[in-house]
Amino acid sequence: MNRPHDTAPDVDALAALRAATSERHERLDSGLPLSAPAPDMHDYATHLTLVRDWLAPLQAWLDGFNDGPQTVLPAVERLALIDADLNEPGMPPVRVPSTPHAWPQDASAAYRWGVVYVIEGSQLGGKVLYGKLSERLAPHPLRYLRGADEGPGPRWRAFMLALKEHVKSPDEIADACAGACAAFDSILALSIDKKA
Repeated sequence: MNRPHDTAPDVDALAALRAATSERHERLDSGLPLSAPAPDMHDYATHLTLVRDWLAPLQAWLDGFNDGPQTVLPAVERLALIDADLNEPGMPPVRVPSTPHAWPQDASAAYRWGVVYVIEGSQLGGKVLYGKLSERLAPHPLRYLRGADEGPGPRWRAFMLALKEHVKSPDEIADACAGACAAFDSILALSIDKKA
Protein backbone atom coordinates (compact mmCIF):
# COMPACT_ATOMS: atom_id res chain seq x y z
CA MET A 1 0.00 0.00 0.00
CA ASN A 2 1.36 3.41 -0.93
CA ARG A 3 1.40 5.99 1.81
CA PRO A 4 1.74 9.69 0.99
CA HIS A 5 5.25 9.84 2.47
CA ASP A 6 6.52 6.94 0.38
CA THR A 7 6.93 9.03 -2.76
CA ALA A 8 8.13 12.59 -3.24
CA PRO A 9 5.52 14.97 -4.64
CA ASP A 10 5.88 15.72 -8.34
CA VAL A 11 6.86 19.37 -8.11
CA ASP A 12 7.13 21.37 -11.32
CA ALA A 13 9.92 23.97 -11.15
CA LEU A 14 8.44 26.04 -13.98
CA ALA A 15 5.01 26.22 -12.34
CA ALA A 16 6.61 27.16 -9.02
CA LEU A 17 8.66 29.92 -10.69
CA ARG A 18 5.61 31.32 -12.45
CA ALA A 19 3.61 31.35 -9.22
CA ALA A 20 6.44 32.93 -7.21
CA THR A 21 6.99 35.75 -9.70
CA SER A 22 3.56 36.43 -11.20
CA GLU A 23 2.82 39.57 -9.16
CA ARG A 24 6.30 40.97 -9.80
CA HIS A 25 5.97 40.16 -13.51
CA GLU A 26 2.69 42.08 -13.75
CA ARG A 27 4.17 45.10 -11.92
CA LEU A 28 7.18 45.13 -14.23
CA ASP A 29 5.16 44.77 -17.43
CA SER A 30 2.94 47.70 -16.51
CA GLY A 31 5.87 49.90 -15.42
CA LEU A 32 8.31 49.50 -18.29
CA PRO A 33 8.93 52.50 -20.58
CA LEU A 34 7.55 50.55 -23.56
CA SER A 35 4.23 50.01 -21.79
CA ALA A 36 3.30 53.63 -22.59
CA PRO A 37 0.26 53.97 -24.89
CA ALA A 38 2.36 55.18 -27.85
CA PRO A 39 6.05 54.43 -27.18
CA ASP A 40 8.62 56.48 -29.10
CA MET A 41 12.39 56.34 -29.57
CA HIS A 42 12.98 58.04 -26.24
CA ASP A 43 10.94 55.30 -24.54
CA TYR A 44 12.96 52.65 -26.38
CA ALA A 45 16.27 54.27 -25.35
CA THR A 46 15.05 54.44 -21.74
CA HIS A 47 13.96 50.79 -21.91
CA LEU A 48 17.32 49.69 -23.33
CA THR A 49 19.25 51.64 -20.70
CA LEU A 50 17.14 50.12 -17.94
CA VAL A 51 17.65 46.60 -19.27
CA ARG A 52 21.38 47.21 -19.75
CA ASP A 53 21.76 48.53 -16.17
CA TRP A 54 20.07 45.34 -14.97
CA LEU A 55 21.65 42.83 -17.31
CA ALA A 56 25.33 43.93 -17.35
CA PRO A 57 26.07 43.19 -13.66
CA LEU A 58 23.94 40.04 -13.82
CA GLN A 59 25.86 38.73 -16.82
CA ALA A 60 29.21 39.52 -15.18
CA TRP A 61 28.06 37.68 -12.05
CA LEU A 62 26.82 34.63 -13.97
CA ASP A 63 30.08 34.51 -15.95
CA GLY A 64 31.93 33.94 -12.66
CA PHE A 65 30.48 30.43 -12.25
CA ASN A 66 31.43 27.27 -14.13
CA ASP A 67 28.27 25.33 -13.39
CA GLY A 68 24.55 25.94 -13.71
CA PRO A 69 22.36 27.38 -16.46
CA GLN A 70 25.02 29.47 -18.16
CA THR A 71 26.85 26.26 -19.11
CA VAL A 72 23.81 24.59 -20.69
CA LEU A 73 22.61 27.05 -23.33
CA PRO A 74 24.84 28.82 -25.84
CA ALA A 75 25.70 32.39 -24.92
CA VAL A 76 23.66 35.21 -26.40
CA GLU A 77 25.35 38.58 -26.83
CA ARG A 78 22.40 40.55 -25.43
CA LEU A 79 24.57 43.46 -24.25
CA ALA A 80 26.07 43.83 -27.73
CA LEU A 81 22.54 43.96 -29.22
CA ILE A 82 21.53 46.62 -26.69
CA ASP A 83 24.66 48.67 -27.39
CA ALA A 84 24.14 48.44 -31.15
CA ASP A 85 20.55 49.67 -30.73
CA LEU A 86 21.63 52.52 -28.44
CA ASN A 87 24.24 53.59 -31.00
CA GLU A 88 21.79 53.79 -33.92
CA PRO A 89 21.50 57.26 -35.49
CA GLY A 90 18.75 59.33 -33.96
CA MET A 91 18.78 57.62 -30.56
CA PRO A 92 18.63 59.93 -27.53
CA PRO A 93 21.86 60.16 -25.48
CA VAL A 94 22.55 57.43 -22.95
CA ARG A 95 22.92 58.45 -19.32
CA VAL A 96 25.38 57.10 -16.76
CA PRO A 97 24.44 53.58 -15.54
CA SER A 98 22.91 53.06 -12.12
CA THR A 99 24.77 51.45 -9.23
CA PRO A 100 24.63 47.69 -9.82
CA HIS A 101 22.84 45.28 -7.50
CA ALA A 102 25.21 43.04 -5.49
CA TRP A 103 24.63 39.39 -6.41
CA PRO A 104 25.59 36.61 -3.96
CA GLN A 105 28.93 35.00 -4.78
CA ASP A 106 27.91 31.79 -3.00
CA ALA A 107 24.59 31.38 -4.84
CA SER A 108 23.57 27.83 -5.60
CA ALA A 109 23.17 26.64 -9.17
CA ALA A 110 19.41 26.42 -8.52
CA TYR A 111 19.30 30.09 -7.47
CA ARG A 112 21.06 30.97 -10.72
CA TRP A 113 18.55 28.86 -12.68
CA GLY A 114 15.88 31.13 -11.21
CA VAL A 115 17.76 34.28 -12.25
CA VAL A 116 18.24 32.94 -15.78
CA TYR A 117 14.53 32.05 -15.93
CA VAL A 118 13.83 35.80 -15.74
CA ILE A 119 16.51 36.69 -18.30
CA GLU A 120 15.34 34.06 -20.79
CA GLY A 121 11.69 34.93 -20.22
CA SER A 122 12.39 38.57 -20.99
CA GLN A 123 13.26 37.54 -24.56
CA LEU A 124 9.74 36.17 -25.04
CA GLY A 125 8.33 39.54 -24.07
CA GLY A 126 10.85 41.26 -26.33
CA LYS A 127 9.56 39.39 -29.37
CA VAL A 128 5.99 40.50 -28.57
CA LEU A 129 7.17 44.11 -28.23
CA TYR A 130 9.05 43.83 -31.51
CA GLY A 131 5.83 42.85 -33.27
CA LYS A 132 4.04 45.86 -31.79
CA LEU A 133 6.81 48.41 -32.33
CA SER A 134 8.72 47.47 -35.49
CA GLU A 135 6.55 49.66 -37.74
CA ARG A 136 6.10 52.49 -35.21
CA LEU A 137 9.84 52.85 -34.58
CA ALA A 138 11.04 52.11 -38.13
CA PRO A 139 13.62 52.38 -39.56
CA HIS A 140 15.32 51.46 -36.25
CA PRO A 141 16.14 47.72 -36.46
CA LEU A 142 15.19 47.02 -32.80
CA ARG A 143 17.89 44.33 -32.65
CA TYR A 144 17.47 43.61 -28.94
CA LEU A 145 13.71 43.11 -29.19
CA ARG A 146 13.92 41.15 -32.44
CA GLY A 147 16.48 38.66 -31.11
CA ALA A 148 17.32 35.54 -33.10
CA ASP A 149 15.85 34.97 -36.56
CA GLU A 150 14.10 31.80 -35.40
CA GLY A 151 12.53 33.69 -32.50
CA PRO A 152 12.84 32.92 -28.79
CA GLY A 153 10.66 29.79 -28.86
CA PRO A 154 13.34 27.14 -29.55
CA ARG A 155 15.69 28.56 -26.92
CA TRP A 156 12.87 28.85 -24.37
CA ARG A 157 11.88 25.20 -24.95
CA ALA A 158 15.52 24.12 -24.51
CA PHE A 159 15.71 26.20 -21.32
CA MET A 160 12.53 24.64 -19.90
CA LEU A 161 13.80 21.11 -20.58
CA ALA A 162 17.14 21.90 -18.93
CA LEU A 163 15.41 23.56 -15.97
CA LYS A 164 13.30 20.44 -15.43
CA GLU A 165 16.43 18.29 -15.55
CA HIS A 166 18.54 20.41 -13.19
CA VAL A 167 16.04 21.82 -10.67
CA LYS A 168 14.06 18.99 -9.11
CA SER A 169 14.06 18.86 -5.32
CA PRO A 170 11.88 21.10 -3.17
CA ASP A 171 15.03 22.86 -1.86
CA GLU A 172 16.31 23.47 -5.40
CA ILE A 173 12.92 24.79 -6.48
CA ALA A 174 12.79 27.11 -3.46
CA ASP A 175 16.28 28.41 -4.32
CA ALA A 176 15.28 28.92 -7.96
CA CYS A 177 12.20 30.87 -6.87
CA ALA A 178 14.37 33.04 -4.59
CA GLY A 179 16.73 33.77 -7.50
CA ALA A 180 13.88 34.63 -9.86
CA CYS A 181 12.28 36.94 -7.29
CA ALA A 182 15.64 38.66 -6.70
CA ALA A 183 16.07 39.17 -10.45
CA PHE A 184 12.62 40.74 -10.73
CA ASP A 185 13.19 42.86 -7.61
CA SER A 186 16.46 44.23 -9.00
CA ILE A 187 14.92 45.39 -12.29
CA LEU A 188 11.83 46.71 -10.49
CA ALA A 189 14.12 48.81 -8.27
CA LEU A 190 15.89 50.19 -11.36
CA SER A 191 12.57 51.01 -13.06
CA ILE A 192 11.48 52.95 -9.98
CA ASP A 193 14.82 54.82 -10.01
CA LYS A 194 14.29 55.75 -13.66
CA LYS A 195 10.92 57.31 -12.88
CA ALA A 196 12.30 59.37 -9.99
